[in-house]
Amino acid sequence: MHKKWVSVVKAIIAALLLLIALFPIYWLIGMSIRPMSEMKGHISLIPHALTGEHFLALFTDNGFGKAIGNSLQTTLISTAISLTIGLCTAYVLARHRFRFGMKKPISFWIMIIRILPPVAFTIPLYTMFSKLGILNTKVPVILACVLINITLIIWYMIGFFAELPEEIEESAKVDGATEWQLFRKIVLPLVAPGIAAIAMLSFMYAWNEYTYSIIFIQSPANNTVPIALAALNTEDNLTNFGLVAAGGVISVIPITLFVIFAQNYLISGLSSGAVKS
Repeated sequence: MHKKWVSVVKAIIAALLLLIALFPIYWLIGMSIRPMSEMKGHISLIPHALTGEHFLALFTDNGFGKAIGNSLQTTLISTAISLTIGLCTAYVLARHRFRFGMKKPISFWIMIIRILPPVAFTIPLYTMFSKLGILNTKVPVILACVLINITLIIWYMIGFFAELPEEIEESAKVDGATEWQLFRKIVLPLVAPGIAAIAMLSFMYAWNEYTYSIIFIQSPANNTVPIALAALNTEDNLTNFGLVAAGGVISVIPITLFVIFAQNYLISGLSSGAVKS
């Protein structure tokens, strides 16, 4: 009887925590589809009427579609570059020996770049991009995201590569596999769960990146989603909660879809990594 009550209490606590976690999401969605007439005075918990005027205004009057396209470009390109370079570098650091004891200094500098706040690189990057003449384009934001994400990928994936049995790679070399074939067809599938997890983190950072975007992008035509959301919080739109909420809902859709896809891939990666007879 005592165990039954303990289970009931645990279930109630879990339900309350879930409700607390999900309520902000419900309120954001509710505000985005609630007419402006219902946002004056007391706001009811459940909307009495539904409208899509806030979403329509985002794309017709605020150019939010262009911002989404810009964010998709910077996020996908920077994530692809970071994964390509980061995975190769992590594998080399985990498997190969360096002359003159360079492995530890390289790993140390990777860690230093990772633990420093992104704002610490703002002035050097701004100076470098200014001399290259690529400011006010998407390129500086892409390169800045690569700088931050590539160190995370290297530091995270070194452990995955180091835990792989060397016998698997040695048997593949005996069968005539080249270094590139070994890495692409054998090693990468075995660490697919780690790749899926680090891809999620890299995508989330690049999609939500604000500091470098606000500094390097000076034209509204190149605005990303975080900057477009910040632009909604002006004196004219400050009381238009529905517009701001609609922007928040749209901004989380791509990253939510990516996380769902990555989770499915993570499960399949765990399954494919199992030992087969």
